[in-house]
Amino acid sequence: MLYPLPAVMVSLTDKEGRSNIITLAWAGTICTNPPMLSVSIRPERYSYDIIKETGEFVVNLTTKALTRATDYCGVTSGRNVDKFKEMKLTKLESEKVKAVAIAESPVNIECKLRQVMELGSHSLFIADVVNVRVDGKYMDEMGRFNLKAADLIAYSHGRYYELGKELGSFGYSIKKTKSKTKKAYTEEKGGLRTKAASEGRGRDTKKKEDKSKTTVGKKVKGRRKAEV
Repeated sequence: MLYPLPAVMVSLTDKEGRSNIITLAWAGTICTNPPMLSVSIRPERYSYDIIKETGEFVVNLTTKALTRATDYCGVTSGRNVDKFKEMKLTKLESEKVKAVAIAESPVNIECKLRQVMELGSHSLFIADVVNVRVDGKYMDEMGRFNLKAADLIAYSHGRYYELGKELGSFGYSIKKTKSKTKKAYTEEKGGLRTKAASEGRGRDTKKKEDKSKTTVGKKVKGRRKAEV
């Protein structure tokens, strides 16, 4: 199967106002316009029927600090425990859906269910993304999400992993490499000027030396022959 995968905590609220969290690894973006994502859930899971009935849920990204809570919410059932209480997580009111979000998560993606495809062991929940909230402390000066600062985690074959260093950016393999940066060009140009000036002074000095050498030992009108 395809690994690694994002380990996300999906939060939801039933019609009686009870909230729950289910951890899922089979989740991903499926469309840009309109923005859509999908999650796969087993029919026997407690959250399965709640999402089908309410048609709403929130995908919360997970971090290194949330690893234990991420695992706990994936191996315990909301039928028996209050996961928010047990993991000391904070319920965050959503803006576009009734399902609560998780305040400790750096990114909350609010979703409305569009379609459920019953595939077999899992059903695929296809949803429209109606709102996204990002914790401001994870945004850089360019207004981009700082992945490294968030310490997001991934899941692979029963293990949780912290995401590593950046290896490249989209399209970097075909970008033309600039021969010289402006700074390098300026420094090089300045170096050439200095070198040229130095060589120029050297040539002038050499000419003077050569001239003096031709003068020495040569009969000059009104002067005696210089001693060498």
